[in-house]
Amino acid sequence: MKRSLTVPLTALAPVSWGTTYAVTTVLLPPDRPLFTALLRALPAGLLLLALTRVLPRGGWWWRSAVLGALNIGAFFPLLFVSAYRLPGGMAAVVGSVQPLFVVGLSALLLGQRPAPRTLVTGAVAALGVSLVVLQGTGTLDAVGVLAAVAATASMAAGTVLTKRWGRPDGVGPLALTGWQLTAGGLLIAPLAVLAEGAPPALDARAVGGYVYLALANTAVAYWLWFRGIGRLTATQVAFLGPLSPLTAAVVGWAALGQALTPAQVAGMALAFGATLAGQLGGGRGRSFSSPEKNAQKVSMDRMDPALRR
Repeated sequence: MKRSLTVPLTALAPVSWGTTYAVTTVLLPPDRPLFTALLRALPAGLLLLALTRVLPRGGWWWRSAVLGALNIGAFFPLLFVSAYRLPGGMAAVVGSVQPLFVVGLSALLLGQRPAPRTLVTGAVAALGVSLVVLQGTGTLDAVGVLAAVAATASMAAGTVLTKRWGRPDGVGPLALTGWQLTAGGLLIAPLAVLAEGAPPALDARAVGGYVYLALANTAVAYWLWFRGIGRLTATQVAFLGPLSPLTAAVVGWAALGQALTPAQVAGMALAFGATLAGQLGGGRGRSFSSPEKNAQKVSMDRMDPALRR
């Protein structure tokens, strides 16, 4: 598949995640964030494991557990805690600074020096998202703020480590996605049981909502996300993140009848412009599947093309 399609395909992941709020509000039982997180992650992970029939080997058992915890197991619960405890879209505002977290971690773990343009673009993206999602002031909850910051840092660290570690030889992004979703789901499962008890009764609407979240919103979206991390720079991928709150605002306007103010429209333009600038200024990412192969490009070029995808 042509590299020119990598950015738009990767962008489908945060666009899909932007529909989560509407689906949760309209179709799912209320006050069950951990149960919802569990049904998003674990069935999708098990499905991908069944499709790929590939299990981690050697050090990839613990690496998959770490990535699954950062990208899924810790991120989902922290995100829900922040969303429930913070006013308006404050959780999304904190999340919108993820590109800046990624820039810092990329400098530390990947040796990529941030350009001033990248830092300015990250700040503009956060400003744009702030204009879109903030609808009032309200009292900030300390636990909610800490959870939002921790969720943002967790996803940023997972993105950078996914880039640093790559993939084992002969293992595609579909299998890597299955490993992480399964590991993250297994981490969420005991938390959901302890905090929320037995699963709620589900009607047909809720079942449909959970099927959508598990398949399109999680299995497919995270596969596209991790595939994009393998082909783009970590910073480029992170700058696609603001598309999630922007999509949520558009879906709320189109499907839920929520009005958009001129300030929100201006914020959308700023955030979308910053997203585009993040792609144009991010350069090309390494497309090799592991750090070892990055150091052996000549050998990699001689491999079967199917193993390089």
